[in-house]
Amino acid sequence: MKFGKEFASQMVPEWQEAYMDYDYLKTLLKEIHSFKQRTKPPATPRGLKRKLTLYRAFSGLTQRHHQPNSPSSPDIEEQPILVNSVNRDGSQSYQTTFLMQADDGGEYELIFFRRLDDEFNKVDKFYKLKVEEVTKEAEILNKQMDALIAFRIKVENPQGWSWQDRSGDMTRLATDVAVSTAALAASIPAGARASRRVDQMEVIEEGPSIHEESDEDKEDKESNDKKENVQVQKPVVNNLKGRKPAPLQILNHVKMNNTLETPRSTIKGFLNVPKQTELKFNRENLKKVEDQLKRAFVEFFQKLRLLKSFSFLNTLAFSKIMKKYDKITSRNAAKSYMNMVDNSYLGSSEEVTKLIERVEATFIKHFANSNRSKGMSVLRPKARKERHRITFSTGFFAGCTFALIVALILIIRARNIMGQDGRTQYMETMFPLYSLFGFIVLHMVMYAANVYLWRRYRVNYAFIFGFKQGTELGYREVLLVSFGLAVLALASVLSNLDMEMDPKTMDYEAFTEIIPLILVVLVFIILFLPFNILYRSSRFFFLTCLFHCICAPLYKVTLPDFFLADQLTSQVQAFRSLEFYVCYYGWGDFRRRQNSCKTNDVFNTFSFIIAVIPYWSRLLQCLRRLFEEKDPVQGYNGLKYFVTIVAVCLRTAYSLNKGLGWKVLALLFSVAAAIFGTYWDLVYDWGLLQRHSKNRWLRDKLLIPQKSVYFGAMVLNVLLRFAWLQTVFNFKLFALHRQTLITIVASLEIIRRGMWNFFRLENEHLNNVGKYRAFKSVPLPFNYDEDEEKDE
Repeated sequence: MKFGKEFASQMVPEWQEAYMDYDYLKTLLKEIHSFKQRTKPPATPRGLKRKLTLYRAFSGLTQRHHQPNSPSSPDIEEQPILVNSVNRDGSQSYQTTFLMQADDGGEYELIFFRRLDDEFNKVDKFYKLKVEEVTKEAEILNKQMDALIAFRIKVENPQGWSWQDRSGDMTRLATDVAVSTAALAASIPAGARASRRVDQMEVIEEGPSIHEESDEDKEDKESNDKKENVQVQKPVVNNLKGRKPAPLQILNHVKMNNTLETPRSTIKGFLNVPKQTELKFNRENLKKVEDQLKRAFVEFFQKLRLLKSFSFLNTLAFSKIMKKYDKITSRNAAKSYMNMVDNSYLGSSEEVTKLIERVEATFIKHFANSNRSKGMSVLRPKARKERHRITFSTGFFAGCTFALIVALILIIRARNIMGQDGRTQYMETMFPLYSLFGFIVLHMVMYAANVYLWRRYRVNYAFIFGFKQGTELGYREVLLVSFGLAVLALASVLSNLDMEMDPKTMDYEAFTEIIPLILVVLVFIILFLPFNILYRSSRFFFLTCLFHCICAPLYKVTLPDFFLADQLTSQVQAFRSLEFYVCYYGWGDFRRRQNSCKTNDVFNTFSFIIAVIPYWSRLLQCLRRLFEEKDPVQGYNGLKYFVTIVAVCLRTAYSLNKGLGWKVLALLFSVAAAIFGTYWDLVYDWGLLQRHSKNRWLRDKLLIPQKSVYFGAMVLNVLLRFAWLQTVFNFKLFALHRQTLITIVASLEIIRRGMWNFFRLENEHLNNVGKYRAFKSVPLPFNYDEDEEKDE
């Protein structure tokens, strides 16, 4: 793979604007190369040229431009560039002076170096800014660790200390405090540490480290690390008897942050009930605090790793581009420029590396019980490997799915099943039962296509959804689950194609009639299975988001929650199929495929409720965000769902009661809801239809280079939005059964939702890129008094 592609593939997607524009600099070099080719002097005779080339290749005695042999004393007149540090607007930047402007094509090279300086100053400034941010975060985590270990002391000894008898235990615990404090503070600049309270450290002095005393740590150590760590952090506890250690005084200035969002806390917040912030020293609270700080450390460590990768990749990119420049122009400018890069903040700063080492040591000591392999497996989780068995299994089930579809079509044709007397009864009873699995499989296939396209166009969907690192499903895994379910459903359909009852018993075979129910129960069992099989983390993530949707607005609304609620609005017909399962197997005569569900008032009432629930949940989420964020846009979004609820109710009423009045009302509100929803899709969810953007009627940044894709998607979205017209006007298409038409319309809505998913997440990703937002903010367990004073 060429470096340009490798460089692009390893970028942090949300920071891509801050990386060096390698492709544009290569374009400038191609212009220089083209000029050199156009102005190249006539070629020398071939024999002479070959002789000179061999001489240069093997003698090692000829140097281009007669450069001096000593790199330490270059002749200023022979140097093509001079790189100087200048101050612009109070910040340091670098400027390259090109000394060969008089040469042919010098203006091209001058443009190249100006752009090169702009790119380097951009990268260096961004890196410096991010290092300052992580330094401040390290200081905050340092204070959190002080409070955590003091909290541990109080939990282990709630009755207090016997200072004369327990000096040995006190030494061990005070050692923990010193270790945690010194671990992060060692790499924080002195200026940042100056603001810390002096009395917190009054009995602790720093000495050699005890962090890396285990055998595994010693094996992983290098000689440089040993030299560095010898000078840091073994605590020496002085004058313990008769004095209480200063770290315990931290608890007098600390309050608990109630970060766990529950329906109870939401109701209390709405009623302005004061929060309980007093510290309760019990093991349950200790475990909560440790879990929160553990997540904060993991997120902080990932940020440090990406910052280190950012520095390395950009430094390597500048080295590559300068080597290309030297090769094209036959100059020797790379050495001078890379000396500047190495001496700059980007190339010489070691704050990130030191912080990585200290975070590793602290995490292993306090969250992994000094077990390095266990701690590093949490900090550096292994990337999910693309297993061949997943690919094989996906292909196998896909082949079985298509084979069963072909077999089903052939059997229907050969046995003339659609012409038998029981056809209508089958379509009214069995077809709605099996269509449920068709809706689920189609939605999962669309999601698999979304995942594939998100990965192809580098949309960081795992970060946007908040998946735990290494647990997100790829498109192969999603297809495996969907095709596996499709095989079970199709096999069930083939086993239950009888259209005529048994003439002796005057009913259908009981076992084959309950196969759909067995399949639904199996799906629910797998979904709630507590064992760590069949993608447990993904199943639990889905169930958590589903529970938040059901309990809206009692939980804080996050993107996965309202994204799932939007998916559910496209599965109204699937919910009605589940309702039919309950009625058919609960009160119907499934042995004879008879039921009175459609004429039952309770069933019809629940048809309204079932259709409204997803939109109602989404409406409540919008109201919760309006209440918290005070953003009027959320109010307008809620109004959109309210109009949709009215339209769905009127269409349902018309389908049950008929009549011109219901038809007119259903048509008016459905048109209003469709227009409102279409406008919101294109303008707010997709960010398109911007008149003054660089890409007219689209947006400034597009991930797909073909603009026609966006215009085609907009047109298709409008057409599919109005697919409900069939339910109002009852179009007769090829003499299809009513249940077939309902299924087709519901499937078109699922396809529209799948298309919507890609552009919705693309827009969210570009918003993150614009704000360089590559990490989730993790709530911290403790709040210091001085933090509250700053907030006020």
